[in-house]
Amino acid sequence: MKKKIAVLPGDGIGKEVTRGAIEVLEAVAERYDHLFQFQYGEIGGSAIDKTGSPLPDETTEICRSSDAVLLGAVGGPAWDDQPSNLRPERGLLKIRKDLNLYANLRPISYYASLSEASPLRKEIIEEVDFVIVRELTGGLYFGKPSERTTYKGKEAVIDTLFYQKEEISRIIELAFQLARSRRKKVTSVDKANVLESSRLWRETAEEISAKYPDVELEHMLVDNAAMQLIRNPKQFDVVVTENMFGDILSDEASVLTGSLGMLPSASLSINGPNLYEPIHGSAPDIAGTNAANPIAMILSAASMLRLSFGLTEEAEAIERAVKDVLDSGFRTSDISKTGARTLTTTEMVAEIKAAILDQAAISDIMGAYA
Repeated sequence: MKKKIAVLPGDGIGKEVTRGAIEVLEAVAERYDHLFQFQYGEIGGSAIDKTGSPLPDETTEICRSSDAVLLGAVGGPAWDDQPSNLRPERGLLKIRKDLNLYANLRPISYYASLSEASPLRKEIIEEVDFVIVRELTGGLYFGKPSERTTYKGKEAVIDTLFYQKEEISRIIELAFQLARSRRKKVTSVDKANVLESSRLWRETAEEISAKYPDVELEHMLVDNAAMQLIRNPKQFDVVVTENMFGDILSDEASVLTGSLGMLPSASLSINGPNLYEPIHGSAPDIAGTNAANPIAMILSAASMLRLSFGLTEEAEAIERAVKDVLDSGFRTSDISKTGARTLTTTEMVAEIKAAILDQAAISDIMGAYA
């Protein structure tokens, strides 16, 4: 298989973890005889420094001409004083709009070997397996007006929470479709006791639920959902919610796996390439120290192979390699424990690549004796 992949390393540790994911993809290409062509573009703070824009038109065109997009991370204190339209995060929001990325899938999975990395008790987190489906192009992050203003002669500010019913319908429909292939339960998270937008969200969820009689629907207020993620995360299968709620809840869910550095995500497009990225930020405090955990980025690349290219076996090879490396006791500093061998970013990447190629060697040996 021959595929073009747009690579947007971005800022901070984004460059380091993206480099690691590319190395792993090259190992997969070697094992399975694929050809992945990588096209690089600028986004975020590095794009501002080089072009004056957080998302140059050239980057958008690179993405549109590719079969999928890998994104590292954006942002950092170096650009905190920029006007709002020139903040690195504007590049992230704009690419979601430009590529029609309407849904973000964030899987939360339990790794038995990492149970000690979580601040929660093992009996709470063991066997956790759910997906947060986050609406990605509406809500407070995109509503207009969004500005500083004055009210009765005093300083004020306004942000607008705006949704069209169509945007709500398509994300909830996706959640039900996904639940049908899992444990057949959808938890719709809203704030319907306060927000009119959430009341429309809840009404729409009920309408769509009627089309899926085999899937259970429950409604949960966002403040309760935040508590239940910590108190009883095993109750969840597919969680669907609006943009800001999904942003916050998925970061909270990182404590279940022990670190933001473990969580991949996939952003699905209506009519263009999908985008894959870790949910962590650019971590400027450790950028350049070779200490970042590359696993979330590597697992995002695995999601790309599965969802965009249909390469399920190859995706599973990466996921199995990650599990094998963790089970062997290898850790980066964010998930390290007493007695574990703490690896640098490049060392962790090397271990995962070696595990993938070891799988190939074992497969060849088994084939010879078949």
